[in-house]
Amino acid sequence: MNPLYHQAKFINSSPHLKDTPADYGKEVAFAGRSNAGKSSAINTLTRQHGLARISKTPGRTQMLNFFEINAEQRFVDLPGYGYAKVPVAVKLKWHELMETYLTKRKSLCAIILVMDVRHPLTEFDWQMVEWCQHTQLPLHILLTKADKLTYGAAKNTLLQVQKELKDINFPLTIQLFSALKKTGIDEVHHALDHLFKGTEQSIIMLRN
Repeated sequence: MNPLYHQAKFINSSPHLKDTPADYGKEVAFAGRSNAGKSSAINTLTRQHGLARISKTPGRTQMLNFFEINAEQRFVDLPGYGYAKVPVAVKLKWHELMETYLTKRKSLCAIILVMDVRHPLTEFDWQMVEWCQHTQLPLHILLTKADKLTYGAAKNTLLQVQKELKDINFPLTIQLFSALKKTGIDEVHHALDHLFKGTEQSIIMLRN
């Protein structure tokens, strides 16, 4: 476990790229469906219960939320995708914001893609995987809510996702994670250490 991530602090919410913090250092962005447990994962990794807002209403994260770890490193909580209960105009606005950030932000060094272990690799997830492959941006996948399945079922899902991603040829790692049971934290911290340093791990890394 790396205590460095426990000192993360909220610094900015940005509805437009022009309102974001200065584009220097390195950022790891958290992406995923609006109900996949993205905010819970950030809170668990930082040991701060209310750092990232959690809502029972999917799609609450409507802006780019920045969290400073130190002067050179940040987390970014991206708007959740797959939000069904918001107007089309809002969906388009969020999509444009995410696309602009992903293509223009120079300090973006990696993506943490959060998926509900019970519903992995949705159409939106595949779009993110393919975008990372196209740009060769390192990607670490969290199969969250692993506590909702038996260990055997969760492990089988992990193996199935690995199989579906077997032809991926860019830096990609994957693991099981549970914010409720606090499992997988060390593995995420280890992955983050590599992502911020820019050092590659194995193309597919299985984590229990």
